[in-house]
Amino acid sequence: MNIAQIQTIPEVVDVMKILTTGFLAFILAFVLTPFWTYILYKYKIGVKIKENSVDGKKLTYINEMHKHKSGTPIMGGVLVWFTVAILAVISHYIFPSIAKIFETNFVARLDFFSRPQVWLPLFALVSAGILGLCDDYMSVKGIGKNKGGGMRFLARFGWLIVISILGAWWFYYKLGWDKIHVPAVGDFSIGLWYMPVFIFIILFSAISSNETDGLDGLNGGVLLMAFGSFTLISFFQNKMDLASFCAAISGALLAFLWFNIYPARFFMGDTGAMSLGITLGVVAMLTNSALVLPIIVFIYVIESSSVVIQLSSKKFFKRKVFLAAPIHHHFEALGWPETKVTMRVWIFTIITSLFGVIIGILGAGKHFH
Repeated sequence: MNIAQIQTIPEVVDVMKILTTGFLAFILAFVLTPFWTYILYKYKIGVKIKENSVDGKKLTYINEMHKHKSGTPIMGGVLVWFTVAILAVISHYIFPSIAKIFETNFVARLDFFSRPQVWLPLFALVSAGILGLCDDYMSVKGIGKNKGGGMRFLARFGWLIVISILGAWWFYYKLGWDKIHVPAVGDFSIGLWYMPVFIFIILFSAISSNETDGLDGLNGGVLLMAFGSFTLISFFQNKMDLASFCAAISGALLAFLWFNIYPARFFMGDTGAMSLGITLGVVAMLTNSALVLPIIVFIYVIESSSVVIQLSSKKFFKRKVFLAAPIHHHFEALGWPETKVTMRVWIFTIITSLFGVIIGILGAGKHFH
């Protein structure tokens, strides 16, 4: 079998499409980084280190450990969602024309902007990214009635709830989805309960992503592994456009991480953490992997649980369980270098991601198409 014959095998073409899309996203994000960084530095869109925790108390450990990061540009997450959006549009409107000019069918097949698989997660990614961008800008410039700037708590999470409700409504009423897949067991129809389950998954992934975004490269690495995992799951479910979409996010995240690892040139910000968290939840629901998601990003479960435990203990028992929360700050307070915390979280997430992918693929049953 020669190269030409291999290149016509459908599975090979699909793999090439996914890998090429991820590579193009990496290159595009890498090229855009100097321009976006220049804007962030020129207009001094830098982070302000928080002085108070979510319950209003004065921060000690975090403020002391991270005070040197004050002024570091935020909104780096724009590079990810903007790159993916631009690439999706290019793949749909420009690649077919290029394919005709050079008489190559493969370029035309790089189009992954399909309505059933990509429109909804792309809408979630871009809309949440724009709203998060506004919140980041307000925080940096001290705009808004919230102390220190930024949207108020209800406004900040209000739009998040609205997006999750709209997504739940679309899945249940427009697409007619009401089943939850239990790996290796089967699909179970849960009727109207599908909507609150959908909302919970979106809120969990978005809020947990935001809470995990506290150290250089930490959440970027976790999200890279998560979307890489769903690239594989989507591929094995024959959702090639969705797999390419996840690969595009992974490629853009890889370029982002190049500049975000310690010492970070810029931070992800809400525009990245919230939008990518929401999108991760939508992708999990599109692949009917609601029960697989917490396995892949088990670190999110740990991070969010540490916050709930800390706040509950302080409220009811007037004492802290952790030196600082989320738990990655607790390890910092114990004396772990920031890079050690990040690397160990990445290693932990590699293990849980592999475990989740295995369960997601081997435990797959009948999926929606």
